[in-house]
Amino acid sequence: MNSLIWIAQLALAVIFLVSGTMKLFAFATFVHELQHRAHTSITMSAVQGKLIGFFEVILAFGILMPDSFTPYGTVPEYLIVRFSAAGLALLMIAAGIFQTRRHESAALAISICLVALFVIVGRWPVI
Repeated sequence: MNSLIWIAQLALAVIFLVSGTMKLFAFATFVHELQHRAHTSITMSAVQGKLIGFFEVILAFGILMPDSFTPYGTVPEYLIVRFSAAGLALLMIAAGIFQTRRHESAALAISICLVALFVIVGRWPVI
């Protein structure tokens, strides 16, 4: 089960590292390509996109944080990973709401949110 959780964590990290760096460093190209594919306009400003991209990159690094990097006794086991996965899940809920309001499919956002919730539950301490 631990291997499956690590695979989910790696998949989330790759998805959000790629997406976040695109929003941080190539936002204009990213928006232009999305507008070309969807044939609609993107209502997100550059500042909003860079802020979301920054959070995506930080949370992607947080989800890969192994328990050995946290000093013993300072934080509970895998707390950083659980908070990072919760942040990514909340981000995907917001993305799903945004896409639903634009009458687009939110299936990908919901799927990624479910993977993040799987990581949260999988990294929950067993008593």
